[in-house]
Amino acid sequence: MAHSIFPFVLLFCFTFCVQSHEQGYITAEVSNKGLDFVKDLLIEKAETSLVPLELPKIERTVKIPFVGRVQIVLSEITIESINVTSSTLKTGDSGIVIDVSGATANLSMNWRYSYSTWLLPIAVSDKGSATIQVEGLEIGLTLSLKTQQGSLKLSLLECGCYVNDISIKLDGGASWLYQGFVDVFEDKISAAVEDAVPKKLKESIVKLDSLLQSLPKEISMADYASLNATFIDDPESSEESLNFEINGLFSAKNEVTSSSHYHRLLRASSSCNKADNMVKISLHEDVLKSASSVYFEASRMHWVVDKVPDQSLLNTAGWRFIVPQLYKKYPNHDMNLNLSVSSPPIIEVEKHQIRATIPLDVVIDVLDVEEVIPVLCVSVVISTSVSAEISGKAVAGNIKLNDFTMSLRWSKIGDLHMRLIQTLMSTTLKSVVLPYINSKLGKGFQLPDFHGYELHDPRILCTDSWIVICSDVASVQ
Repeated sequence: MAHSIFPFVLLFCFTFCVQSHEQGYITAEVSNKGLDFVKDLLIEKAETSLVPLELPKIERTVKIPFVGRVQIVLSEITIESINVTSSTLKTGDSGIVIDVSGATANLSMNWRYSYSTWLLPIAVSDKGSATIQVEGLEIGLTLSLKTQQGSLKLSLLECGCYVNDISIKLDGGASWLYQGFVDVFEDKISAAVEDAVPKKLKESIVKLDSLLQSLPKEISMADYASLNATFIDDPESSEESLNFEINGLFSAKNEVTSSSHYHRLLRASSSCNKADNMVKISLHEDVLKSASSVYFEASRMHWVVDKVPDQSLLNTAGWRFIVPQLYKKYPNHDMNLNLSVSSPPIIEVEKHQIRATIPLDVVIDVLDVEEVIPVLCVSVVISTSVSAEISGKAVAGNIKLNDFTMSLRWSKIGDLHMRLIQTLMSTTLKSVVLPYINSKLGKGFQLPDFHGYELHDPRILCTDSWIVICSDVASVQ
């Protein structure tokens, strides 16, 4: 049966699309809705990764009326939880700005004190625990996202934290002690929170940057092909979206991708409704052309067809009136169709469809006992239209024959009536070759998920030179 079939390359490309002086052929435009989704994910992660956060110990000697000088120590001051209720994300020339307002935080701590007076020559001490409620916590971050040697580089430009209000509840202790805490330690604890949270956020940004730096610059598509996933130029930001570009061209394994043969024109003109979709992914036709070239050079555009819906077409008896000498020499013999693409297909993306011109050598093999006998070869140039759609979680396609031309390349059974052969070839293409390919395309290619998230309700659009996917993103159910 057939080897891996080329159209699956096209389907795979449709599902992995994340522009440039060195041109980028795959682009991703993340709308404000998509950025809000990313922001909410980051904040949700921050709410859990920032805590528990231990603050430095606080020591101070205070003078309290009628008591004297009291040494107070606060230890094991820990932010146990942070709850964010309101946040915004904006993009622009200054970078990516995230603002959190009205957040709350819960803290716990231990306290102890000791003092002595002229009335009591011995030291008096006590200890206990306390809970702290922080209200109106405000956090602001300004991030820079650049391209560095083909990878994304995330940097923290500014980070600030401000506590509007704090309340302390002591477990035990005299009333004078509470007043001492309120008067002396509110500002200290607030300052400790305002210092510790930005430091912890900076550590988290460094880790996130390391994750971005570790993204592969080359994605293996097969043992013989890879996709150049290097980022091109810095991401472009505006009030409406954040845009990324990657090179996106295919190359043979361990071979440097060259974009000199490809000339991308402008960006995709079709646009998603930015209010409705989180991401717009655009794939230039040159990605498909580079894949076509690589798979052709790797000799992967070759198929053997031995089973078809009308099996009589693969028996010499079905050809006896068109090629009588074939039937006379090999009566009632089964046959195979040996299909080989003779040069890389020409692929053009147009409005609503993808056109492909495929030069194909069709060799008819006769099965004689245990021997496979090639008897004739016909060169066919097929003009097709390919449509694609996403149904559920799979990308499926359908190929339609527009036109074809043919010529006899060689024959071992004498001269042929090419007009009759062309009629039979038309029937064979429509009833054998295209149904075979469509049976593969119809099964579709499952859209993969990425770290627990997937495209949600995606749709495919075709415009001049570009394939566009508009989609939301959701967690995998």
